Amino acid sequence: MPPAEPPQPPASVAAPAALVEAAPAAERPERMNRGAVLWVALAIFAQESVWNFYDAQVPAQLRHFVSSATVIGLLMGLDTGLGVIVQPWMGLVSDRLARSRTGRWPIVVAGACVAAVPFALIPWATSLPTLMLCIFAFGLTANSFKGVTETLVSDYVAPQQRGRAQGFIKAGVSLTIIVSALISLLVVDHSLKAAFAIPPVLMVVMVALSYCFLGRRHPTALRREDTGTRTGTDTDTDTDQADPLSSQWAVLKDLVREPSRARLLLMAGIFCFAGMWAALRSLTTPYGTEVLGMTRGAAGGIALPGAIAFLICVVPLAYLSHRLGELRMIRYGIALFVAGLLVGFAEPTPAFTAASVAIASIGYAVFSVNGLVALWGLAPNNRVLGAYTGLYTVASASGMALGPALLGATVDLTGWRYMFLNAAVLGAVTFAVFTLVARRAGRPLAATS
Repeated sequence: MPPAEPPQPPASVAAPAALVEAAPAAERPERMNRGAVLWVALAIFAQESVWNFYDAQVPAQLRHFVSSATVIGLLMGLDTGLGVIVQPWMGLVSDRLARSRTGRWPIVVAGACVAAVPFALIPWATSLPTLMLCIFAFGLTANSFKGVTETLVSDYVAPQQRGRAQGFIKAGVSLTIIVSALISLLVVDHSLKAAFAIPPVLMVVMVALSYCFLGRRHPTALRREDTGTRTGTDTDTDTDQADPLSSQWAVLKDLVREPSRARLLLMAGIFCFAGMWAALRSLTTPYGTEVLGMTRGAAGGIALPGAIAFLICVVPLAYLSHRLGELRMIRYGIALFVAGLLVGFAEPTPAFTAASVAIASIGYAVFSVNGLVALWGLAPNNRVLGAYTGLYTVASASGMALGPALLGATVDLTGWRYMFLNAAVLGAVTFAVFTLVARRAGRPLAATS
């Protein structure tokens, strides 16, 4: 007679928290739908192609009207700060649409078309107020569908395969950094208006293609755990009526009341790392012009080696994370991120700076693969994944809003020459936060074993 299976732990935060740090479950995972991953990656590529160029060139655009690095950092953080307000709400709206015939796609398609207009108008702004109007309009509309697009992977990919799917998707995202760097190198110094027109055109075309090939198949692509595992009298209507997390306030209340505080701590770590990455991306182009004596277009191309390194490493890192655990790999990534920054500080030349950004990009690749998947693993059920993507955005967008301003303030105090050293110190603080996150997330595992 086979031995009895051990009792399963209750459906609480303890089980998901253990899964974040530990290796994957022993169940044999079903095969990943690579076709779906490809088209989701294309949709995310479409929006990230705009955001990467925005981060590379808008700070230089602001320097026509603002001289303080702190103020530039604050202004660059305003648009991402909109995500704190917009994305959790839009995530809940998309969760309600997820099981309809169209799924989340109407939000993605409409948002891409609207956001393209203010982005293309940025280089036409002749004063700070008009420039800020374009930035605000773009930030509001782009944030309305950014998190929704990232949640698409949860609609088409099984939970056991989402980490690996994120690896392929982030590889596609790294291509947007290459595209942004190439536009900076080849177009910006010749025609700034043409350079700002290329990314939004790419975004609209690629979102349309992704919807044509994947969005229309949505009714047959709903996950089996949502549609095929119900028993008794469970129906969509019954489940929706019984769902205690049917509003944004209910999700937030559940987050705050969770006993181990694992979700809040993870969001704190996401806040720190996203802030440092945003600060590095936002201020590297001004650093190149101020310290390295490069042209604006050449300084914008510093990110190209980092994008290539990201592209090469992100998929192997996703498979390695599947074996070692998300939080452990994130800590390794932070350590590599800090090491890269120290390389850039040691030798302030274009070649060493490019190598520094490449090393830091590999460290960030570890986080980009694992951060959202780890938070999904802590979600109380699959019906709030869009809302939890919004919470991820709250943490990351808050960091992105404050990170550039914080690093810019240190630059104002010490000078541009010490920017990479200042960022390394802040990165060390981030490592300490994630170490605390890992310890706290591991406590439920010890308590239930």
